[in-house]
Amino acid sequence: MIVVFYYTQSGQALDVAKRICQPLAEAGTEVVWRPIIPQQTYPFPWNKYEFFDSFPETRLGMPPSGIQPLDFSGIEKAELVMIVGQSWFLSPSLPLQSFFENEQVKAYLEGKKVVFVNACRNMWLMTGRAVKAYLHEIKACQVGHIVLQDTAPNLISALTIVRWLLYGKKQSSWLLPAAGVRKADIEDASRFGDIIKIAIEKNDFQHLQPQLLAAGAIDYKPSILLLEKTGHRMFGHWAHFIRKRGGFRDPCRRTRVNLFFYYLLVVLFVVSPFAQLFFYLTYPLHCVGKHKREDCYIESNN
Repeated sequence: MIVVFYYTQSGQALDVAKRICQPLAEAGTEVVWRPIIPQQTYPFPWNKYEFFDSFPETRLGMPPSGIQPLDFSGIEKAELVMIVGQSWFLSPSLPLQSFFENEQVKAYLEGKKVVFVNACRNMWLMTGRAVKAYLHEIKACQVGHIVLQDTAPNLISALTIVRWLLYGKKQSSWLLPAAGVRKADIEDASRFGDIIKIAIEKNDFQHLQPQLLAAGAIDYKPSILLLEKTGHRMFGHWAHFIRKRGGFRDPCRRTRVNLFFYYLLVVLFVVSPFAQLFFYLTYPLHCVGKHKREDCYIESNN
């Protein structure tokens, strides 16, 4: 049995999970689905201000509410748990954070083998690190990490994701490609399910992550990840700055939330292209191989 806990607004994360699990279901493995439903509702498409107002709590790991009760009946002896979600503001989405902080979830995941699947734009590193820390704290055993990301260039994907998040327009136009993970990449995600199926059959998860990586589970883009690491640090300063004017949905912090929005525009469309150019000019100094091993591989204790 494999249990899939998932959070999705647009349906993309669920599409990814279904495709990964398809080979497992076809082979006769029981796949149990459990949606993560936050008590605090988040709209889709988003209102622009509400989206950016959720930033400080997302970055600081302070979800404003919990999740609705989950049904754990009949899944106590699952051979594998898959957690599927997305990144918000270079961090796990607020519903994912609420999920990991739930006491029943902590008790259930203790000792379980876990694969984390992230369907995101193109910055997944800090989310992966946060999830790894959550799982380590509750004594779960992470055996896999899969990232399906938007393959469009950084600035193009920023435009398409904003169009999708705020206006609900995912389809391509004459100027921009479709937003999100490409349909072909979602369809091809079944190859990860084939690898997971063999690991379950052999009860051998120690080599699962290297096998997933060999199949393309993570597309490592060092210049983008350098931007992400820098952005994550700056986001921390901004999050504290905004929260000094109030907590989640407090109208007193509106001005600072709007300032962050304009800061983000400048960083994304003015600073980041030069930062990427600087990275490539200094590429030999960055020890990319070492960082890739740290960021993509999982220390297994199976």
